Amino acid sequence: MTTSLQPNGPVSPHHVAIIMDGNGRWAQTRGLPRTMGHRAGVDAVRRTVEAAGHAGVRYLTLFGFSTENWRRPQREVRDLLGLIRIYLRAELGTLIDNRIRLRIIGNRDRLPASLVRDFDLAERRTADLDAMTLTVAIDYGGRDEIVRAVKAIAAAARSGAVEPEAITEATIAGHLFAPDIPDVDLLIRTSGEARLSNFLLWRLAYAELVFVDTLWPDFGAESLDQAIDAYHARDRRFGAIPVGAAIG
Repeated sequence: MTTSLQPNGPVSPHHVAIIMDGNGRWAQTRGLPRTMGHRAGVDAVRRTVEAAGHAGVRYLTLFGFSTENWRRPQREVRDLLGLIRIYLRAELGTLIDNRIRLRIIGNRDRLPASLVRDFDLAERRTADLDAMTLTVAIDYGGRDEIVRAVKAIAAAARSGAVEPEAITEATIAGHLFAPDIPDVDLLIRTSGEARLSNFLLWRLAYAELVFVDTLWPDFGAESLDQAIDAYHARDRRFGAIPVGAAIG
């Protein structure tokens, strides 16, 4: 896999985020256990990371495990976390070869210690790589992220390190997980569902949202290209109006 910007045509979205949905339904339609859908979903991750690199995406963020996913059956949770570990160990060399930095965002307190050690090792080994940043959200919730940021800012204000009047959007953004990662340009959700599910709520403020019917295990380069084409067709104004456009 090589990572390069498109030499011709529209520039790819800088930051693409994906809610990977539909593993269970993919398995169910084939008469397979849900765990087989999650395993097929890991293959889709590999394809999508490679496709994003070819498309010139510089930041790719995947929703791997939400704070709400703990409500699932214990066996499924164990299998999901195990698959994350398998992916990390199997793909770390490929990420390094292709100069892809790995970031993990979310709450690590409830995760198995061995998995957290794998996260730490992978992040250290890829920290200086710069072709693309792959961020995986594990035990992550958008509201939880904002609450954590607000608590940290409140503590700083109480200690006198920051004046309340000086708090800005940049202050809050600076206290999010991995604050150097830019806002999302394009959010993709698979499987036909059309909701955000508590994902990257702050960074999605002006993202273009593309909902596709494809189940996650069937997602790949063609699906990503189609979503990017839909992004290019949008008129991104960030609340403003184009120069010369009529007001009303």
